[in-house]
Amino acid sequence: MVRSKKRLKRRLVHKTIWRTPWIYLGILAGLIVLAVGLYQIPWVNDRAYFYVAKARSGIHDFFNPPEKVVFNPSEHGELSPEAAATLTAIAPTPTVTMIPTHTPTPWPTAEDTPTPTPTFTPTPTPLPPPSSARIEGIKWIKQGFNNCGPANLAMILSYWGEPVSQEQTSRFLKPRKEDRNVMPYEMLNYVVTETQFGGIVRYGGNIELLKRLVAAGFPVVIERGYMDSKQGWMGHYGLVYGYDDATKKINIPDTYLGEITMSYENIEMYWAHFDDIYLVIYPWEREQEVKDILGMNWDENYNKHQALEQVSNRIYNVEGRELFFAWYSRGSILVELQDYAGAAEAYDKAFEVYNTLSESERPWRITWYQTGPYFAYFYSGRYQDTLSLAQKTISRSAEPAIPETFVWAGRASKMIGDYPQAIYYFNRALEWHPNWWVAKDELERMGVTE
Repeated sequence: MVRSKKRLKRRLVHKTIWRTPWIYLGILAGLIVLAVGLYQIPWVNDRAYFYVAKARSGIHDFFNPPEKVVFNPSEHGELSPEAAATLTAIAPTPTVTMIPTHTPTPWPTAEDTPTPTPTFTPTPTPLPPPSSARIEGIKWIKQGFNNCGPANLAMILSYWGEPVSQEQTSRFLKPRKEDRNVMPYEMLNYVVTETQFGGIVRYGGNIELLKRLVAAGFPVVIERGYMDSKQGWMGHYGLVYGYDDATKKINIPDTYLGEITMSYENIEMYWAHFDDIYLVIYPWEREQEVKDILGMNWDENYNKHQALEQVSNRIYNVEGRELFFAWYSRGSILVELQDYAGAAEAYDKAFEVYNTLSESERPWRITWYQTGPYFAYFYSGRYQDTLSLAQKTISRSAEPAIPETFVWAGRASKMIGDYPQAIYYFNRALEWHPNWWVAKDELERMGVTE
């Protein structure tokens, strides 16, 4: 009996996995194949990538805290005669807008604005919207990774009878899912070129306008700030489809958070982070309804001046982080008006305020979403500031999927005379946005072909 136990014990000791390795290797191979197969399922791939990206970002931010990076622009740019000649050839004709004084900016006069504002035929004063309204028939879409723009666009188009998925809109708007941002004008371009609907993007919106549009049956896409308790400030799109004056709240089928309501006060604050910009999509046969609701703001030039007055007045009513956004928005609207020198001054003020904010308050992702400073500094001849800001934006990102920033870094490098660096940056832009005509065109101008 004792001998049998010893024999059994000896057998067990010598029985290891290496006596039948093919079994375990087969199991391991099967698990790998299963994992690869599961990764091909879109929602699994998206979810897995979310955690990978989050972990990568966490490691990067731990060793390179993005909120510690500050930008100190130079006071002004100095142009060489050659650079000045080149800039004159490529830059749009600028206008000039004075920086605000300690009184609210007055409505632009003929002297302030070389481009005349059209005269409109007065329209009847519209009736006030009802105290509450809610648009039915909007189907919620849960966004994929970094996909709030394409998801919101898919939601509003589906409401109007164009059944598209966020994957379809995303393929057009951002070929690589890592791309950090989609611009409102890119969404409008999709509507105009890929659908049977019309659309407009305007600035300087307000709660009253949202109510009028929703009450008339037009959902509105807005871009706003969003404060995450762990990751800090970031940009986010939302589709406004309901409101209630009794509770003073707006209804949004948020593609990230689900169905939410936001107070009028919070909407106004976070919407102002993006110049109160809004996108309205409509069937062509209903265009006149949208025109009637917007009134004079239907005209782009009038709308931009109205938005400039709105944001300039805000500067004297806010402080801290909101003051940073007010100055930044003033710069963005001035870029739209092609007053690049005035815009550069406004951005200088904004970054001055930014540097006084506590690290937890700093919206360090701002240049992912709003690239106005690059336009302002570049077209003011401040190429080093353009390059410096772009490089700081890139350094803040664990995964710099920000092709617009690489393009501006390339343009500035080219104007400074560093052609190898310019080519490098343009190619990096193409890595994150394959076949993007903007970067390809820049390379072709330099004589670089594939």
